[in-house]
Amino acid sequence: MSTGAHAGRPPADFAGMAAVVTGGGSGIGAATAALLMARGARVAVLDRDPAGAPDGAVRVTAEVTSDAAVRAAVEQAVAELGALHTLVGNAGIGAIGTVEDNDDAEWGRVLDVNVLGLVRTARAALPHLRRTAAGAPGTVSITHTCSIAATAGLPQRALYSASKGAVLSLTLAMAADHLREGIRVNCVNPGTADTPWIGRLLERADDPAAERAALHARQPMGRMVTADEVAAAIVSLASPAASGITGTALAVDGGMQGLRLRPAT
Repeated sequence: MSTGAHAGRPPADFAGMAAVVTGGGSGIGAATAALLMARGARVAVLDRDPAGAPDGAVRVTAEVTSDAAVRAAVEQAVAELGALHTLVGNAGIGAIGTVEDNDDAEWGRVLDVNVLGLVRTARAALPHLRRTAAGAPGTVSITHTCSIAATAGLPQRALYSASKGAVLSLTLAMAADHLREGIRVNCVNPGTADTPWIGRLLERADDPAAERAALHARQPMGRMVTADEVAAAIVSLASPAASGITGTALAVDGGMQGLRLRPAT
């Protein structure tokens, strides 16, 4: 007797569950929303421009820099979904430069989106997540999109790295705070992912082809990871099958964090 999903068909481990994905209008967020729906979840996407969210998702327009907007968006999403089991905090922005290259206003803007955006979303979602956890233990989770920049020193990424280091610490603290409430909190640390943001970065490079080749080469696997690969890790941590996992950072970085390969000969 088979105990797995039919060949070629994703498992329905999120059947009957509801998820909110921030920054789900493109890239990793859109891939995550699509995979959650493929695995049975009802999904709401919160984004400043949710038009790119996958078909079938509830689209809610919201800026994560506004506490009032986030609270209203989460209430709207939960009202349409009927409950909330899974929150994916994915909305974020990039930054380039050394510590000297960005002024105070830019530091404030990036930290506001990348760190406080997660705080605002979780704060609005927690009452709904607690309610679900009380009636359906083992199904409730928060998963953040963090970065290899939280754990490895990357050139020209001082501000971005600082924001993602804060996300990693926030994830661990939240995991401790909400463990006994039945809410698991984890994060995924992508390496360089081939997303629209990277595409825009490459467009500004003096030699886009050479820069793309360099981004591929710096990951031991020899290529950038894909949005779908990062989404698979996020959904895996959010799944009830991962009910024993909390306070964990899962790297999806082509070996960038942990491997030290000898030069190719």
